[in-house]
Amino acid sequence: MSLVDSYRRRGKRPKPFPTRDPETVAVGEGEVTTYTYGRDLYDDMLAAIDGAQRQVLFETYIWKGDATGERFKQALAAAADRGVEVYCIYDGFANLVVAPPFKRFPSSMKVLRYPVYAAGWRFFDLRRYGRDHRKILVVDDHTGFIGGYNIGSAYETEWRDTHVRVTGPAVWDLKRAFADFWNLNRRRRLRGSERPLLLETASTWEPSIRIQRNIPRLWVFPIRGMYLEAINRASRNVWLTQAYFLPDQDFVDALRDAARRGVDVRLLLPLKSNHIVADWISRGYFSQLLDAGVRVLRYRDAMVHAKTATVDGTWCTVGTANIDRLSLQGNYEINLEAIDQELAKQLEEIFLVDQSHCLELTSGEWEARDLHRKFTEAFLKPLRPLL
Repeated sequence: MSLVDSYRRRGKRPKPFPTRDPETVAVGEGEVTTYTYGRDLYDDMLAAIDGAQRQVLFETYIWKGDATGERFKQALAAAADRGVEVYCIYDGFANLVVAPPFKRFPSSMKVLRYPVYAAGWRFFDLRRYGRDHRKILVVDDHTGFIGGYNIGSAYETEWRDTHVRVTGPAVWDLKRAFADFWNLNRRRRLRGSERPLLLETASTWEPSIRIQRNIPRLWVFPIRGMYLEAINRASRNVWLTQAYFLPDQDFVDALRDAARRGVDVRLLLPLKSNHIVADWISRGYFSQLLDAGVRVLRYRDAMVHAKTATVDGTWCTVGTANIDRLSLQGNYEINLEAIDQELAKQLEEIFLVDQSHCLELTSGEWEARDLHRKFTEAFLKPLRPLL
């Protein structure tokens, strides 16, 4: 199936898709700016790095060694050269295909490569197998970025993703999230005596925004509970955008129950994602969802990689966690959760723009699918708990 996945992407040219310009709304004591196009996001991230005065904290899952990845590397190195503290984290497994020369950094930068195999001799300890799937940038104490975008040229123009920039007290929560991960893994750097990353002061509580993070090493997974609580409280609408949708049955039941009590439940997924196995397993849930009245919308012409949700025009989330076992019960993930009508409204408007570029799947169309598709879904069903 991996060979089929590679074949179907061969020779494909990127096609245009609708986006919105970055928009900013006030949330609590700060602001949140939403991005739906990689170039807009990268320009602002690089501008923030170029303007850093004291500290840059940069963390990503994928960091391609292409032109875009090089721009970020050079910007971070330049910041370090002018005396800014620069800390970087990237996932070793996700970047196995990146050329080794790109992963050689100036000594002025503090770089942590999260290892491909992190369990060591504790191979039996499931808490040590999570990947670092987070995407964070924090500049000084005033600006933070969080969302689904990795770093690479394809993501800049060819993928439809969602990211946010935050200011205000929530930035401190992002700083603390970065520092906690760094300190938990700092001894994996070449220098075994690496000093911990210490924060200068405690943050102010921001009642409108929370930063939720999964920490498999500590067996802490609040993002799944965050989603389920919001869905179970819904009375008007639940709109989900997901790159990969491989939920457990409890999650499926929550969506079905919401739809059956009259909630407008919409699930927006890629028509064809970059992982064919995820697509086939995801389709195994469609019958249950469609029968309950959930609308399934399939995004065409581009890979939609966003991980967002809105509920009742009040609650919303943007982050790195997919609705699958790896994200919700396995990887290091981070999501911004907000209870704010203006931000939720903005994300609903983005959802409607994306929906205009979708093909809706009907029950009749789904039931009439080919026999080999039904066989493939049934054959892959045992893999659900593993992905």
